[in-house]
Amino acid sequence: MPTPRRSPAPAPPHDPVHHPLFARFYARASTTAETRAGIAPLRRELLHGVSGRVIEIGAGNGLNFAHYPRAVSEVVAVEPERTLRRLASAAAQHVEVPVDVVPGAAEALPVKSEAFDAAVASLVLCTVRDLPRALTELHRVLRPDAELRFFEHGLAPGPGMAAVQRALDRTVWPRLFGGCHTARDPLASIEAAGFRIVSQRAFRLPERGPALPTSYCVLGSARRVS
Repeated sequence: MPTPRRSPAPAPPHDPVHHPLFARFYARASTTAETRAGIAPLRRELLHGVSGRVIEIGAGNGLNFAHYPRAVSEVVAVEPERTLRRLASAAAQHVEVPVDVVPGAAEALPVKSEAFDAAVASLVLCTVRDLPRALTELHRVLRPDAELRFFEHGLAPGPGMAAVQRALDRTVWPRLFGGCHTARDPLASIEAAGFRIVSQRAFRLPERGPALPTSYCVLGSARRVS
């Protein structure tokens, strides 16, 4: 009697973002930067006072999770890259607030409309493939007057570095750094998506020494107004 053939195993789900080499580099570099570059205090500032149900896009390896206040009832952390998502899931097991790490892209969030009290975008708007669409999705999933917290790098204020940033974005930078773009304007993009900027603080990172294409940062909050 012939041996019945086994059905092939189903293919793993397709990830919208696949940068395994960069993901491993980012996981190491970001962990080191928490103390050496002073990123951890910025994460605490970003998340201070957040409460209720929160969605975080591009959660990376989960370095924000430990800084969420206890007033947060749940974090839905969306991460498209498999390696980073695995690390984020591990990080979620060691924090006080409930964190659900899910696959998905910022341009098509796998959640219901008007379901969240706050959203967090932390060093991610530089990498999304379609920035206006990603911010439109955040607008969709937030309740009216809900808050968007952001910590991003973007376009330099001076024309010299801005020209360098634009040249890098057209050539090697996105290929080397997981789709990152250095010359985006996060504040203008957030406002164009139907948010009102409530607070903002611009700064350089690192504060001293030569500026990098990613040195020009802004941290603040905005409200959904329409």
